[in-house]
Amino acid sequence: MQDPYKILGVAKTASQDEIKKAYRKLARELHPDVNPGDEKIEERFKKVSSAYHLLGDAERRKKFDNGMLDADGRETGPFGRGGGGGARSGGTNDPFGFSGANAEDIFDEIFGKGGRGRGGGGGFGGFGGERRPQKVKGPNISYELSLDFSEALLGATKRINLASGKSLEVRIPPGSEDEQTLRLKNQGMAGMNGGEAGDALIKLHIHPDKTFRREGNDIHCDLAITLSEAILGGSIEVPIVAGKVNMKLPANANSGTKLRLRGKGAPYDRGDKRGDQYVHLTVKLPEERDDELIEFIKTWSENHPYKTR
Repeated sequence: MQDPYKILGVAKTASQDEIKKAYRKLARELHPDVNPGDEKIEERFKKVSSAYHLLGDAERRKKFDNGMLDADGRETGPFGRGGGGGARSGGTNDPFGFSGANAEDIFDEIFGKGGRGRGGGGGFGGFGGERRPQKVKGPNISYELSLDFSEALLGATKRINLASGKSLEVRIPPGSEDEQTLRLKNQGMAGMNGGEAGDALIKLHIHPDKTFRREGNDIHCDLAITLSEAILGGSIEVPIVAGKVNMKLPANANSGTKLRLRGKGAPYDRGDKRGDQYVHLTVKLPEERDDELIEFIKTWSENHPYKTR
């Protein structure tokens, strides 16, 4: 038999708790109820259980480490391998080594008390003929879904095709964020032995927008204004994700001025609250040369000098 430490995947210096943890993990993966009909897995399950039978009990482990027991749990010396008998230390005939080392408690933790038979004979490791197949939830399936900025902010309904071949409409909640994952319960792979299906996990990817950018629950945008608007102020039209609104522009507004539109940001707390939108102003001069404006500025600047730096 192989080294039981290697079979369980632990170091020889591992604690008893570490050995138990390693066995619990392997038993969950390799149990025949989870892998029905797989003879290779079943054989590995036997080896793992036998290794735990040997190492899971501190006294038997000490004897093995001191060379008093071999890897099969048989005593070494005149009545061991070369002598008569070859029976397991502890006198069990259990081929899986479930007796001792609290193995049954571990299976109760993993599969529930219904996972072991009442009879103690036959079946796997003394589980008995009354052992009921355990329900196992099906695996989750991951999908990816691309959205426009406005769809994520305002909410939308998108149709996706599942691995099962079914087409499903998915509601995108208002205020959804980039790389957020939506969970569709029981839309994953089918379960085993009557277990419920897994879930569909949909990861959202939101395309950047030319006008808007999101910071937390607030929306930001840049807005160019004319020279006359900057000097005189007034009412200007401002884009928001849902359309446009009018905003009061104060007189003498410089580039870099930031104005706030309350409640025009992203919804959060299930839509009960909203962030704000911030408008960053940029003063934009006329594209073409204007001689009248130039002459005016020359005269005006000579009579009204001021410092900016």
